[in-house]
Amino acid sequence: MKLSEATWTEVRDADVDVAFLPVGSTEQHGPHAPLGTDALAAEAVADEAAGRASAADVEVAVAPPVHVGVSEEHRRFDGTLWVSPETFRAYVRETIESLAFHGVDRVVVVNGHGGNVEALAETTRRVSRDADVDAYAVAFTWFEAVGDHAGDMGHAGKLETSLLRELAPDLVREERVDAARDGAAARWGEWVRGVNLAHDSDEFSENGVVGDPTTGDADLGEELLDRASDALVDVAAAVVDR
Repeated sequence: MKLSEATWTEVRDADVDVAFLPVGSTEQHGPHAPLGTDALAAEAVADEAAGRASAADVEVAVAPPVHVGVSEEHRRFDGTLWVSPETFRAYVRETIESLAFHGVDRVVVVNGHGGNVEALAETTRRVSRDADVDAYAVAFTWFEAVGDHAGDMGHAGKLETSLLRELAPDLVREERVDAARDGAAARWGEWVRGVNLAHDSDEFSENGVVGDPTTGDADLGEELLDRASDALVDVAAAVVDR
């Protein structure tokens, strides 16, 4: 059940085991991929996993996605939007609390943006420990749950471009993919002795891309969606059983 498409009476009468809250960002993804890539990916994984979970007798409500996240590291690239970690944490926490108010007391935050990871870990811990809130929440990041492919995660590189080619091929500017590769960084950051000296992505990437977007295709995107969705179903079942 997608909350944005349901009526309040349908939600009232539903027997929901767990909610998925997709979160992403609105930020640069190079010259070839849309600003909404992270939210699009998070929502797609949440929707696919919700269908698979239902077949396994775990009923899921999918909340509307959070489209703006902790993305100040991309601020030098036009169109990027961001909020402070404090604002982001408060928004996610209060959304979980509103779900809990209606009796949906188990929530998996489905994340599509690396910059959100730290804030989400803290938020889900705090809301779960709060005696005044009857809720238990965990955070799940899709690109950390794709097996060996996780090591290829950059930014608007192989994995994200492949997933977009599967989910929304019309949004990939294919005529710009070679230029995206040519202006990309090989890795995220500027490292010395385990310390990243670069706070913003424009310090090490000419066009905001990290990795090679030419090396992935829709078949890989389909595999990524399959792996991430199956992993999310396992997490959801564990959260329900806990």
